[in-house]
Amino acid sequence: MKALIVSTVLCSALLAQAPPAKAPPAKAPAAKSTAPKAAVKKAAPATGAALLNPASLHAIAPPVYKAQFTTTKGDFVVEVHRDWAPIGADRFYNLVRAGFFTDAAFFRVVAGFMVQFGISSNPKVSAAWANANIKDDAVKQSNTRGRITYAMTGLPNSRGTQLFINFKNNSFLDPMRFAPFGEVVEGMEVVDQLYSGYGDMAEMGGRGPSPEKIEKEGGVYLTASFPQLDRIKSAKILPAAPAAPATPAPEKK
Repeated sequence: MKALIVSTVLCSALLAQAPPAKAPPAKAPAAKSTAPKAAVKKAAPATGAALLNPASLHAIAPPVYKAQFTTTKGDFVVEVHRDWAPIGADRFYNLVRAGFFTDAAFFRVVAGFMVQFGISSNPKVSAAWANANIKDDAVKQSNTRGRITYAMTGLPNSRGTQLFINFKNNSFLDPMRFAPFGEVVEGMEVVDQLYSGYGDMAEMGGRGPSPEKIEKEGGVYLTASFPQLDRIKSAKILPAAPAAPATPAPEKK
């Protein structure tokens, strides 16, 4: 999928529109939408093959769930609230369960703004998701520090698989349709330490990788040209916490 990008500071591109100045790797949303469909409550865990068939990943997420990311810098946990942005929460749930983020790089780390990720390290998977956009959610929460949101182009319904975590309060993004669906509740210090030495993407004047090249060449391109980027080793949905035991009613005497 052509990268869906959020620009760094609303002073140029992101100021004018959600993606970078020229919405680089951003592709106009496809006519088909992969908005979540009704699904079986307890779908079987997705297999690797499912990543080549986005339409098969349509499970409905729990009302609240946590996803743990194990990275080259350590672990962090995202807590997702489906009522904040149900379509985005469902897409994230399916991506994590399917193993989409395994070996994905934090390819755009802009200190004092946000960190972006969500391009597969496998070009075949990127191609399969090229047009698998989802519909926009209403913005119900603000893009404050630690909140996680989808990147997108300036066009409606252009969210795909790319995400960003806010390093600070970026509430100026709220009126631009950027709808947070969760937040980092553990390990934000890990997120803060992700390698940012390459700066922004080349398309935004930085020394970082080109999202379009990541999609076409995958992890090989990143390893050869951007070896210091941090990556996601694995991501998983954490088991729900057991319900607290019911308090027995007082006995009548």
